[in-house]
Amino acid sequence: MARTGPAFRAGKRGQVLLTGLLLVLLAFTVAPLYWLLIAATHNQHDIFGRPPHLLPGGELGNNLAHLQTSVDFGRVVLNSVLMATSYTVLGGIVCTLAGYGFAKFRFRGRGFLFSVLLLALVVPTQLTIVPLFKLMVNLGWLNTYQAVLLPNLALPFGIFLMRQSMRALPDELLQAGRIDGCGELRLFFRVALPTMKPALAALAMFLFLFQWNDFLWPLVALRDPSSYTIPVALAALTGSSDVDYGQLLTGTAVAAVPMAVLFLFLQKHFVSGMLAGAVKQ
Repeated sequence: MARTGPAFRAGKRGQVLLTGLLLVLLAFTVAPLYWLLIAATHNQHDIFGRPPHLLPGGELGNNLAHLQTSVDFGRVVLNSVLMATSYTVLGGIVCTLAGYGFAKFRFRGRGFLFSVLLLALVVPTQLTIVPLFKLMVNLGWLNTYQAVLLPNLALPFGIFLMRQSMRALPDELLQAGRIDGCGELRLFFRVALPTMKPALAALAMFLFLFQWNDFLWPLVALRDPSSYTIPVALAALTGSSDVDYGQLLTGTAVAAVPMAVLFLFLQKHFVSGMLAGAVKQ
């Protein structure tokens, strides 16, 4: 009887309405990405046609060929992949070690340093561009890959994320390893890291996304078109008065698809990692 009463029917109507609302929000979220992928298969005339084309066209190959001619897009994609991958590995090591140190070691000045870290989270990146540029010039690193990668290796948000995740690791587990004769590095790699897989997945995805989409600092640090990343190369396409939006949207689609695939692949670990350490304060 309870499943056919007014309360049950009201609950079912609420579920139907909520599902419908979520579907509408999903449509609004997916529609721009869908249009981007469709526009990448059309030429500029069709992109601005009325009514808009909602089915794939046959210009994807031509757009890619023109894009390759304009900015050597194959080299640009390779640059982005190498920089984002290198940054993810190196930044992951730095952020994980720093987060582990903040979470599991007691040392003088720890509170002050962590306060500085939190302050760095709210400092706009634009404020650091000029002094960082002068530093790169003095070091002779301008227009090099290390100028793009090294300044942001100790990413404040990455350190904060790993510190919060590491706090959930029981101190007793680490103490047992020390009693068994484990050194600190071995304890870190053999005991701490294997329990942090969700947090590591979230950190890796965040670092890769940060570097893959970074535009302002690579634009300042890189001068040779052969070393451009995807955002900088696409911005170069808009520098002329005659912008080919077929090329531009094709390059944007190529840049967006890998991140969408990566997120779908790591979605479960990403959500778990972002929530790790949220309970223990």
